[in-house]
Amino acid sequence: MKERFGAVPYLYGTAMSSALALLLAIPLGLGTAVYLVELAPRRLGSIVAFVVELLASIPSIVYGLWGLFVLAPTLRSVFEPWLIKHLGFLPLFQGFPFGIGMLNAGIVLAVMVVPTIVSISREILLSMPRALREAALALGATRAEAIAVTLDAARPGILGAVILALGRALGETMAVTMVIGNTNRVSLSLLAPSATMASVIANEFTEATSKLHLSALIEIALVLLAVTMLVNAVARVLVIWSTGGRRDVAGAA
Repeated sequence: MKERFGAVPYLYGTAMSSALALLLAIPLGLGTAVYLVELAPRRLGSIVAFVVELLASIPSIVYGLWGLFVLAPTLRSVFEPWLIKHLGFLPLFQGFPFGIGMLNAGIVLAVMVVPTIVSISREILLSMPRALREAALALGATRAEAIAVTLDAARPGILGAVILALGRALGETMAVTMVIGNTNRVSLSLLAPSATMASVIANEFTEATSKLHLSALIEIALVLLAVTMLVNAVARVLVIWSTGGRRDVAGAA
């Protein structure tokens, strides 16, 4: 029997689940950080920040159990039928309401990386000099415009927070394995089961009986390592570019 192996479905699943997680987590995480720093009472902000840090320490298997036994039934009975009914004309929402699949994995990953974005973004915003806000307000800016000025100054740090969150989403194994469905098919639908590079290694490594199968899994692991290093390198370049551009502006001034 001829053995055939390929990594395309797992590359696609890793990229899609991580992108979906960031799409959901960035607005929520950044909005929460801005609220805690700029709008919430100081005592409330400290309490919420402490709770967020506790969320970051929860083991991934707990998130996987939550996604499997709580989120999956809700998606299957409520949200996915609604998406199919109202947005089923789009390829992203075609299929059957399994409850287990790319959408579930993306939501679980988003919940897992939100604490990282909130914690780091909050610390970055707190480190920004108050002179930025005061100068903007003195020039007649509204509070929202003053917050926008602070966010622009904190952009490199926030970018670093997002990249750290992306790194965790790319390499997350156990929680994703429990909720993504684990099929080696490429589907545009978010409702369909899929797999990631980390999940296929976790599922098949102990069952790899042939040398070719084992070699294929090791190669996928190397590809995952290369992708992670590439993401970190790109993040470093973006941060240097962002801070360098700001220094150039400051020097010209």
